[in-house]
Amino acid sequence: MVKSLSFALLRSRLGDAASAGRASAQRLRSEPLLHFLAIGALVFAADAALHPPPKDERVITVSKALRQSFIDNFDEDKARAPSDAQLQTMIDSWVASEILYREGKSLGVDRGDDMIRDRIAYKLQLLIFDQIKLPQPSEERLRAWFEQNHERFDEPERVGFYLTPAADSAEATHWLEDISAGHESEELRERTRAILARPVTSLAPAFGEKFRDDLLALPQGTWTKLQSKEGWHIVRLDSRRPGDPAHFEDVRDEVLRQWRVDETRSRAWEAVNRLKASYTVRMEP
Repeated sequence: MVKSLSFALLRSRLGDAASAGRASAQRLRSEPLLHFLAIGALVFAADAALHPPPKDERVITVSKALRQSFIDNFDEDKARAPSDAQLQTMIDSWVASEILYREGKSLGVDRGDDMIRDRIAYKLQLLIFDQIKLPQPSEERLRAWFEQNHERFDEPERVGFYLTPAADSAEATHWLEDISAGHESEELRERTRAILARPVTSLAPAFGEKFRDDLLALPQGTWTKLQSKEGWHIVRLDSRRPGDPAHFEDVRDEVLRQWRVDETRSRAWEAVNRLKASYTVRMEP
């Protein structure tokens, strides 16, 4: 194909590519996180001019089948369907991975490498993270971040309780009668779970807000019939330990570590979003 082009046309295309490369480098001079992308763009500019990618390479389609696979996998792990926000988070992560995969391929990251799409995306992620250099935060900034995220460091209120499997109302009533009389079956004993030191904040997502509120209102040591999102249970509250708010001085090292993790992740997402601006994400109806 190259041989069939006239020398003038080839020189013209290469000149256009070089000009575009110089302009891109000038714009990216203030973007140290993407310098490695500019280098790759210059290296492959001539090749891109002679072999432009199909337009569909800049369109990312999130198919119905893909969305359903996220829902199915989430349901297997959590025994419930994801919320709209959780589903969108999974889609956003997949789109970011697809963008990194395509950008990685455009830089030749996949040459000589038969790894799957996620592996190529992961390699480009490493390049992005390697470019991130975080400044040392001031004490004021670190304290302000701690105040905004203190619940991540507080010791939460915890409860311990026994929980039978979910059942319909009639069967749960029968179980409560048997337990109260001390005649519960061996099978029911084996299927009843002892839940120890469970954070109160995790109760509503797992069992529902009404279950959480009803459980916290129970006296300790009394078997009671309660309804969760899954059905009816026989429950006995055994322990309740109040939370303990963290103090900055006691957890400063962990606060700094978590701040670095969050800040690095935030800057990496900014880089991906800058790449995403050149793509069209199409949701298949």
